[in-house]
Amino acid sequence: MTTSEAAAPQEAVEKAVSPGYRYYVLGILILIYMLNFLDRQIIGILAAPLKAEFGLSDSQFGLLGGLAFALLYSTLAIPIAWLADRVSRVWIMTAALTVWSGFTALCGVAGSFGQLFLCRMGVGIGEAGGVAPAYSLIADYFPKSQRARALAAYAFGIPLGMAAGTLVGGLLAATYGWRTAFIVVGVLGVLVAPILRLTIKDPTRGGMDAPAVVEAPKAAPVVQKAPPFGEVIKTLAPKPSFWLLAFGAASSSVCGYGVAAWLPSFFMRSFDLTLSQTAWYYSAIVMVGGVAGIWLGGVMADRLGKASKAAYPLTPAIAFLISVPCFLLAMNSPWLVQVLSLEGVALTVPFYGWKVDMALALAFLIFLIPTGLNLTWLGPITAAVQHLASPAMRTTASALFLLINNLLGIAVGIYYFGWMSDLLRPAFGEESLRWAIYTGMGFYLLSSALLFGASRTLKKDWVD
Repeated sequence: MTTSEAAAPQEAVEKAVSPGYRYYVLGILILIYMLNFLDRQIIGILAAPLKAEFGLSDSQFGLLGGLAFALLYSTLAIPIAWLADRVSRVWIMTAALTVWSGFTALCGVAGSFGQLFLCRMGVGIGEAGGVAPAYSLIADYFPKSQRARALAAYAFGIPLGMAAGTLVGGLLAATYGWRTAFIVVGVLGVLVAPILRLTIKDPTRGGMDAPAVVEAPKAAPVVQKAPPFGEVIKTLAPKPSFWLLAFGAASSSVCGYGVAAWLPSFFMRSFDLTLSQTAWYYSAIVMVGGVAGIWLGGVMADRLGKASKAAYPLTPAIAFLISVPCFLLAMNSPWLVQVLSLEGVALTVPFYGWKVDMALALAFLIFLIPTGLNLTWLGPITAAVQHLASPAMRTTASALFLLINNLLGIAVGIYYFGWMSDLLRPAFGEESLRWAIYTGMGFYLLSSALLFGASRTLKKDWVD
């Protein structure tokens, strides 16, 4: 059989789904992921009114934003993913969206810290079924040559959701109160859920992967039966790439989630911005920097990955090394303005009568760089994880990866910065959060080291 004959079945498989519908599915999944992060991120911009309402310390707010959400979110993702490898992924995602959106709305009627904590746990329960099934759906709608870019496009939901949560949540809270912000965004998700269920089809598992044995050009792809959970563990556990990728991503997420949750508070404390000003300022940084960084990571990994599988972890590893000094420069823009002899230059922005000095404008431009770079891992690393197991194991493999990433990234990351801020407050006062963020940059360096290690083992562990 010639090479062209062998490739014919895969080409037929790729054409089985119309490009228009394939990208429609991706668009809906991006929207769902956007709502996922909108509901997750909104609490960051609401830190000041929530702390004032319930008298919370930074450490307590860190528990509310981190552990309350991540504990059940991370652990329930495993059995839900196991189920998604056996039943309709679309049904699971529809139920998940309804649950997490409903609990987000209930956050708006919480009357105490304990009630709000339980509602955030409910949000985590719902979101446990939102991501791993989507990874698996994308892998079954897009061919291998396009998966990193497709997964990177899916990850656009992160900066879009973070930006929307920051902007919409901040403006609603500033105008109508924090309770209204929770209720509005929660009801929105409940209304979107039927669209997902009625318009998205659950494709054949492994349908975009070439069959292992081809007898004729028109042979159908082999549909694999979902294996037992223990078999997935046995497949992944001996592969060093899985652990290096998972803990590398988790280390970056400790800092990524933590910074995302606490930067709004930093801007209000250290840059003297109001709630509404912070909503505009930070949402613009996340929108522009995040989308650019995610797409760059996916495109680079797809292109460079053709020559070497090592490109998948190396792309974000290098990005994290560049991010650290950029974060430090952006947070110290007043000092940088003095060094560059730019003091006295001012920029006036027409909305809200907000006068922005050069330090704030310079910080905005520099923050775009690390905001983009610290999200470049999403496309390459999630694509690589998809290729550490067979198609029938992908949802469960993704959930195991997400368990490590989210349990450390969300639960530890958001709490760490709040705890460290309280710890440093006697020495630094209102600037303690700044110094807490400085210490967190070390997690990016650790992540880079782990991903460099993964680049040396990924080729051996790769499954086509």
